[in-house]
Amino acid sequence: MAKTMAKTDCTKTDCTKTDGTRTDGTSTDGTSTDGAKPPAKPAAPERVAAFRTGVSAETRAAAFLMAKGYRILSQALPHSSCEIDLIAKRLNLIAFIEVKAPATLDEAAYAVTPRQQSRIFNAAQGWLMAHPEHAELELGFDAILIAPRSPPRHLLAAFDASP
Repeated sequence: MAKTMAKTDCTKTDCTKTDGTRTDGTSTDGTSTDGAKPPAKPAAPERVAAFRTGVSAETRAAAFLMAKGYRILSQALPHSSCEIDLIAKRLNLIAFIEVKAPATLDEAAYAVTPRQQSRIFNAAQGWLMAHPEHAELELGFDAILIAPRSPPRHLLAAFDASP
């Protein structure tokens, strides 16, 4: 049994089937034929590069911490709204870690802004409520700086969580 294919009318910018749908699954009016949202606008190249740098830095920071005897409990997912890059445990310490990837270590002097500190602290409280088994442990708010051609720099107690 032969399958009938819809004819297409293709140009350089548009490829529309004769039934009114495009080959990318959207109709000619921009709505999706399967109920899904139309494809998102591609991210700017500099944002893509920054995202890749961040993911790479977080991976290097996690490996660095594991080599120091930490166990990674949580790592921010690439598209999550989590404000904490890494959560790690070592002995009776839970460390909430912000990873920064400055171009140079000199640029990292003010790596974690007061606004970021507040967001990290609030996210840490939420994480601890979801993981009460860790609530009695010591808490630390650290930063790890990952600069090109430099070893990772771990700043213990990089900021204070007290109000």
